[in-house]
Amino acid sequence: MRTSRRLIAGLFVLPLLSGCFASSGDDSSASTGAAGGARLRVALPFAPTENYSPYGQDAMLLSRLGVTEGLTRLDANGTAVPALAESWSSENGGRSWVFTLRDAKFQDGEAVTAEAVAAALTAAGKADPAPAALSGVKLTATAEDDDRVRVATAASDPVLPLRLSNPSLAVFSPKAYGKKGTVNVVGTATGPFALTSTEGDTAATLDRFDDYWGGRAQASGVTARFVSDGTARANALRTGQVDIAESLPVAQLASLDQDDVHEVNTARNTSLYLNTRSGAFTEPGLRAAAREAIDTSVIAKGAYEGYAVPAQGLFGPALTWAAGKRVEPAGRARATRPDGESITLATYSDRPELPETAQVLQQQLRKAGFKVKLEVRTYARLEGDLLDGAFDAAVFSRNMMLDTGDPVTVLASDYTCDGSNNLSFLCDKNVDKLVAAAQAESGTAERQDAVMKAEAAVLGTDSVIPLVHLKLVAGIATDVQGALPDPYERTLIGTGTRR
Repeated sequence: MRTSRRLIAGLFVLPLLSGCFASSGDDSSASTGAAGGARLRVALPFAPTENYSPYGQDAMLLSRLGVTEGLTRLDANGTAVPALAESWSSENGGRSWVFTLRDAKFQDGEAVTAEAVAAALTAAGKADPAPAALSGVKLTATAEDDDRVRVATAASDPVLPLRLSNPSLAVFSPKAYGKKGTVNVVGTATGPFALTSTEGDTAATLDRFDDYWGGRAQASGVTARFVSDGTARANALRTGQVDIAESLPVAQLASLDQDDVHEVNTARNTSLYLNTRSGAFTEPGLRAAAREAIDTSVIAKGAYEGYAVPAQGLFGPALTWAAGKRVEPAGRARATRPDGESITLATYSDRPELPETAQVLQQQLRKAGFKVKLEVRTYARLEGDLLDGAFDAAVFSRNMMLDTGDPVTVLASDYTCDGSNNLSFLCDKNVDKLVAAAQAESGTAERQDAVMKAEAAVLGTDSVIPLVHLKLVAGIATDVQGALPDPYERTLIGTGTRR
């Protein structure tokens, strides 16, 4: 019954959407393509917030739209594979890496040279704030000759090729870089599609880059619209106004042709982060009480309607190696009675399942004896208070492989004393020790083993309660082929994406 009510509600908003996806002059070739190949029309949930700066979250938009690339990229298994660099090797115990570049051009026609790549990586290293992929890492990049660039770090960095796959470390033409650290990404990247114009934070137009090293894209261009309302994105797909709608709310899937619905296991979790620095959850016994009160299966079946599975830890089924290496958390505190302890639980509405998840948690925690106030805002309005520790608990969605493709990196940023994204404000000596041990491992299997020991230590503190492992649900029209939704949320449009 709940699904049918949502469907009816979704249908009533359709007349309001006609302006969102109406064709403009840029879409005049939508059917045939100005130079062969129809243009693609895409609806994305998150608008650019930093004027398309490559050093923040906007870098992910540019990557998914096929505008940017770096020296490496991640394959389906999370392994670094060639992109602008066709090969690489390490020297000096992993403190120095030499990348050999392929023959490629920037979208402004200039050749991709080692000097240009070194300058691009140097600019990223000087960005303020630094890209998340460089958290705790100081690198230097120099040209060895025309087609080889040396990237060095102060300490051994066995995962540098993974790190360089991050979209924030994409390479741009020398003409892109301004004197004050700004980067003009319009027509200066290396991907198969060039950003040609933008309409603030509402839309962007991309044209095919015919000299792309990987071959000419089959679509003549892309028209991207940024639409935060999930119902609007689903309705636009259902009525043929867009070809691809990213991150559809599960409540809207029943309204779509099921051939248009595509799901992919992702490395993204929804978790409950408990503030260990101030408020009620500085007490380990109350954190344990919160954990014991939560039934994650209700959230998976209810808020996510089966498009998520109850969490087994921080690293879910998209990372196929994790299950066989998982270590049981030890040393957890014994739960104490909440006795009416008041807490404030916060989340954001940009991902439509999160407020419903928070409501389920509110009910479960109240039943356990907590008094729970719920705070729901857009992420832009929530972020400052969230990072300042203004709430006792927060429901947050996080891709555990987003920054570098290396699981150690996210543990360091999210759960160590000096972590840059530590929403639980956790500072535990044992956790820091185990994360440091994982960072020191260079072998893949050994690094994974160390990661799972650190995961167990984090979970043992009850600073975070993993709720569900998510599936990415994208709407892709049946006449579209070659779309590239992936577990790491870095790709969507490629050379073979067409209709």
